[in-house]
Amino acid sequence: MSGPDETGHSPGEFEQIARLYRPLTRGAPEALGLLDDAAVIPSRPGFDLVVTKDALVEGVHFPQGEARDLVARKLLRTNLSDLAAKGAEPYGYFLAVAWPTGTDFAARQAFAQGLDVDGAAFETYLLGGDTVSTSGPLVASMTLLGWVPQGRAVLRSGAKPGDLVMVSGPIGDGGLGLAAAQGRWPDPGGALIEHYRLPIPRLDLRDHLRQWASACADISDGLLADAGHVATASGVALRLDLGAMPLSSSGRAWLQAQPAIDQGLAVLASFGDDYELLITAPPGAAGALGLPVIGVAEAGAGVIATFDGAPLPIARGGWTHP
Repeated sequence: MSGPDETGHSPGEFEQIARLYRPLTRGAPEALGLLDDAAVIPSRPGFDLVVTKDALVEGVHFPQGEARDLVARKLLRTNLSDLAAKGAEPYGYFLAVAWPTGTDFAARQAFAQGLDVDGAAFETYLLGGDTVSTSGPLVASMTLLGWVPQGRAVLRSGAKPGDLVMVSGPIGDGGLGLAAAQGRWPDPGGALIEHYRLPIPRLDLRDHLRQWASACADISDGLLADAGHVATASGVALRLDLGAMPLSSSGRAWLQAQPAIDQGLAVLASFGDDYELLITAPPGAAGALGLPVIGVAEAGAGVIATFDGAPLPIARGGWTHP
């Protein structure tokens, strides 16, 4: 049971579903009004259904006490980033939330409002799910569905020797945003913290990816780590020139404050939470994508990081869960 709402009434589970979550379906018939224990999803001839799932845990993926609407929006956006990497169009999502015992109705309402805002912005809606109570921290999990033309999903496994490696935007701002949120790095305009809290999934690139990319991954664990995922899946080595990485003005300022530029670049390339895309494409297609080129795929295995043409030892590739 949650705490009372603004009228002093304590809504039960099914009233919460009706008040907070049924509006998030936006009337989608597949959701069955959230009156059933399942959704019924029709097939879409000529398309493949893409399914992804991410979870956020308080104190691990977002700070303790983070505003609940921001948690909800980040949950949706991180899942949307996985769809973006596949060249997929968002469809709908399933939601599971484990609320800490005693969470009041206002916090739950704020969470639903965050999903409402971004559900409208990214044209996706709730299909079903579950809410439970827990003695531990807030845990929110989403399973997101998307459509991609049949056989056109962009996988991690398509890179070939000779393909160029590109990224869709600045690297390192996610980690710097976390440092700023924790008070470890200045952020006068708030852009870094905004990037960390509300990353922008690169859905704008999906048509170009389907046409030109050979492989793609979203950069959530860190550029080096996610490049490693592509290298492993494709059975190639990715040689990256960290000096060619695009950086924001904040990233350049941070880099200039480091004692060694090469090691600073390695740190930026290891930060997670960027949610840009790492893309490979044949040289003839790379120009059509118009993105910064930071490396090349070659025969071999793993990731080879370089700076000024020399190999760069990497102590930490990116974020992994123990």
